[in-house]
Amino acid sequence: MAIGLDSRKAVSVARQPILDHTGHIFGYELMYRGESGGRPSDDLTGARVLTDAVHAVGLDALTCGLRAFVKLTHHLLVDGAGTLLPPETTVLELPGDTPATDEVTETCRRLHDSGYMLALDNFQAGSPAESLVPWMRFVKIDVERTPPTAWRAIVTQMKSRNVKLIAEQVENTDTATLALAAGFHLFQGFYFCKPTTFATSPLPARRLAYLNLMAALNRPNLSLEEVDDLVKHDVSLSYRVLRSVNSASFGQRQEISSIRRALMLMGVAQIRKWASVWSLAGLSDGGTPEAVSVALVRARCCELLGEKIESPDAGAYFLLGLCSLLDVILRRPMSDAVAEMPLPVSIREALMGVKNEPRAVLNTVIAYEQGAWDDADAGAKRLRLTGTTLPTIYADALRWARELSKQTATA
Repeated sequence: MAIGLDSRKAVSVARQPILDHTGHIFGYELMYRGESGGRPSDDLTGARVLTDAVHAVGLDALTCGLRAFVKLTHHLLVDGAGTLLPPETTVLELPGDTPATDEVTETCRRLHDSGYMLALDNFQAGSPAESLVPWMRFVKIDVERTPPTAWRAIVTQMKSRNVKLIAEQVENTDTATLALAAGFHLFQGFYFCKPTTFATSPLPARRLAYLNLMAALNRPNLSLEEVDDLVKHDVSLSYRVLRSVNSASFGQRQEISSIRRALMLMGVAQIRKWASVWSLAGLSDGGTPEAVSVALVRARCCELLGEKIESPDAGAYFLLGLCSLLDVILRRPMSDAVAEMPLPVSIREALMGVKNEPRAVLNTVIAYEQGAWDDADAGAKRLRLTGTTLPTIYADALRWARELSKQTATA
């Protein structure tokens, strides 16, 4: 279901993951921009993300029910804008140069006592905002701008105050490893989406089976009988299909217990899509779970954009997004990762980095996903999209992925 954002006040909103040391998601920072093409004031942008974006997209869809880190200016802080969001899952984030006036200090104390979690962004030792640390749950350090030699002193200082440290601007796994060793608790960035050292050992049998299943499911002209056979030979997949078709969304009066009947109700295209998602989740076993979440949102965005631009390969755009992190998940070069996948030539080339229309779609989705608004605007313009298309499609993808993840969790 598409999200009906008001085109007169569409807000570009994306999310940046914050992970713990195990690679699991702790929360998301909301990244946002106001009117397309404009540069509204920080206060206006902050106020609008608390209203238009959060309420239109849905906080649960944006954060999957986890903590939402929302940036506020000190004016929005003292004006009480943060209290528009629930304290249980909201972290109110203040700039590192927030003036520690009596009014700001009292507001922080009151919010802290009311159950809100506070964070100080881009912290620097000795700054005026340091006096606000007693009310903070988190302190964020820009590890690109702060030399590693200074990290441990800050870690020691904050540990004594029972404050969790977040390393932000983590651009690669090497930096994440250094920050972990220094004592940081959490790590912010898309570093886990970048390929690391490629493995040379064979894929474990279980992961190879999922890769083969994913490839088989996406063979051209796959018949209902072939899908039926593939699904029935995987117990967990059969269970998920039956759970999905018997969910409230299908409105069945009697429980469906036949895989063939379930396939007829859901349709081959839907089963292939969902089964591919579940196979990808199986492939990521032992890796960073968020990589699959990112790939899933990309898949839906690419699918919708492919339909929007009426591409001849639009039907394969879902796989374009879904496979965009296959090299990261498998720790194999992309050429090896997709070697056995029955993909159209243009989609395969796009995954390999060739500049074509599918690659332009994928690059535009990635730019929006990471809050690179200018690059996303440029990509949308090349694809001849209107200014509200990307915010609408991204919102739809988040909600769709959230619903699918809920179904997967109960299957």
